[in-house]
Amino acid sequence: MNEFVDIFSNSDPENVSTSVRLLLLLTVFSLAPSILILMTSFTRILIVLSFVRTSLATQQMPPNQVLVGIALFLTFFIMAPTFQDINENALQPLFNEELTLDEAYEKASTPIKEFMAQYTRQKDLALFMNYAEMDKPESIADIPLTTLVPAFAISELKTAFQMGFMIFIPFLVIDMAVASVLMSMGMMMLPPVMISLPFKILLFVLVDGWYLITYSLLEGF
Repeated sequence: MNEFVDIFSNSDPENVSTSVRLLLLLTVFSLAPSILILMTSFTRILIVLSFVRTSLATQQMPPNQVLVGIALFLTFFIMAPTFQDINENALQPLFNEELTLDEAYEKASTPIKEFMAQYTRQKDLALFMNYAEMDKPESIADIPLTTLVPAFAISELKTAFQMGFMIFIPFLVIDMAVASVLMSMGMMMLPPVMISLPFKILLFVLVDGWYLITYSLLEGF
């Protein structure tokens, strides 16, 4: 503990630089949940799964914990090649003292930049680059994360909502058909959702909905 305090109390420039870098590294670790949400496939997966539950009108089934857990493990599955690249080219050399912290950061940011750039719309990226008055980058490595991350995030939101709209359509048709039948029978006081819910669940099970949703998410990446 005393050694840790001495690092921050020492006025030597080299020690001060090391202390600042240590603080920055701790800050990155504290922001890990946000990094996971905004720089990976987690956002799209969770939103699409939430749309599935909303379109089925099953209230809290599946529970939030189940949806988040599925989204988390699908994210690890999709991001495995990227994480492996970061581990082999940045983390392990850093731990073995083969790279400096700055070099490891550059090595680690390259794979994640390539992943995000692959699924970021040019229009969204241009929005933030024009706002920051940046010159056109020559390569993906020249795009700063402060610009690429928000562009990737809104691109993922748009893609997730497009998928959610397509998911809603068949269940909306069932709701409209059930509502029309109830109106024609004069049962206006009976909630259509109560009657349409079993039919929507039956349709979802018959077409193996969870498989199709997961397949679409995996193919999207």
